[in-house]
Amino acid sequence: MTEEFTRFDAAEYLKTPEDMAAYLDACFDEDAGDGVLIRAALNDIARAQGMTQVARDAGLGRESLYKALSSTGNPEFATIMKVMKALGLRLHAVAL
Repeated sequence: MTEEFTRFDAAEYLKTPEDMAAYLDACFDEDAGDGVLIRAALNDIARAQGMTQVARDAGLGRESLYKALSSTGNPEFATIMKVMKALGLRLHAVAL
């Protein structure tokens, strides 16, 4: 018997705004401080909502958005904020 594996894609499970917010919040908690996990989570959420529409809503080119949220991307904070707004998400601080 041969086992078949499929690649896990978080974007397939991000159906509601609450799912997306909880996922991003968990990634904020687990990120090592380099932003890699946050960038990957925003990429997953943007793909779940439709990268073309998110790019349009953020005022970015689709290719620019792909590049900014890629594993080698290094987006400016302003870009992250535009993307979060386009995704319907808000960044806020909580005291530890």
